[in-house]
Amino acid sequence: MNTGATIEHHTIRANGIDFNVAAIGSGDRLALCLHGFPESSFSWRYQLPLLARLGYRAWAPDLRGYGASTRPLGVGAYALEHLEEDVAALIEASGAKEVVLVGHDWGALIAWYYAMFGRIPIARLVIMNVPHPALAQKGLRTWRQLAKSWYIFFFQIPWLPEFGLARNGCEAIGRVFRGMAVDKSRFPDEVLRVYKDAAAAPGALTAMLNYYRALIRGLRRNRRRGIARIDVPTLMIWGEVDAALGKELTYGTEQFVSNLTLRYLPNVSHWVQQEAPETVNTMLEAWLLNRSVPYAPGVTAASAVPQPPGAKPSTLNGGS
Repeated sequence: MNTGATIEHHTIRANGIDFNVAAIGSGDRLALCLHGFPESSFSWRYQLPLLARLGYRAWAPDLRGYGASTRPLGVGAYALEHLEEDVAALIEASGAKEVVLVGHDWGALIAWYYAMFGRIPIARLVIMNVPHPALAQKGLRTWRQLAKSWYIFFFQIPWLPEFGLARNGCEAIGRVFRGMAVDKSRFPDEVLRVYKDAAAAPGALTAMLNYYRALIRGLRRNRRRGIARIDVPTLMIWGEVDAALGKELTYGTEQFVSNLTLRYLPNVSHWVQQEAPETVNTMLEAWLLNRSVPYAPGVTAASAVPQPPGAKPSTLNGGS
């Protein structure tokens, strides 16, 4: 494994999948970073060196179906249970004695479920721009969030989403990033090319979309599993200008997470760790070192969370 100062790529066999893993650092403490849609391990390029500097072996796999990792066929191969087992198998393959699980977007959803039901314990959890599953389900009962989540339902249609996303060299993939970003300079053409090229690989778009198809097909099954309280220390970082997920979906997270630190980033989009890596890394480093986690520039503890009607300020200010 890579013990130097540069990110290298390795193939790690886990749960029957050959994962392409971006890796840096060494030791028996693993920081496992899970990306979202339509990203890849490349989305963690700013965080992996930090985690290695803090003494972690930092891994960011291309999730199953993405990038250079194996693409199993069929919607069922992308059910949450399989994705959770991928996490456990990667932890086993690492041989780590302690694990920090970090997730953004789809990776954060997997991380939430793994923290509740995963078979190998983790020491810490970091979530970026995806609400707790219980709050996501509640949000999808509102017209406001349903309108924001239109794409989930569009993705259920066979072949048409693939056709639209693949046109003109996957131009739509690039628009997803730059169009949603507040600071569009963070997504120059060379960055967008990484994601567009990965999506253009044979079978990649279908695999990526199968996450959403499996999620909808598995709703009843996942609801039967219920919700388990998360007791591991959890850091939640949220870019407020998220076109897909409303900030209100974070309200009440402390009901399901006993040790929660919540920080908001104003004027930052859904792509929080790529668009504001300096702020995200400052928060992440402080939290991992058990220091007081700073608020984003211009944010104070008193103003950190707009108070919903009837809310008590002390329940929503987001931990230490």
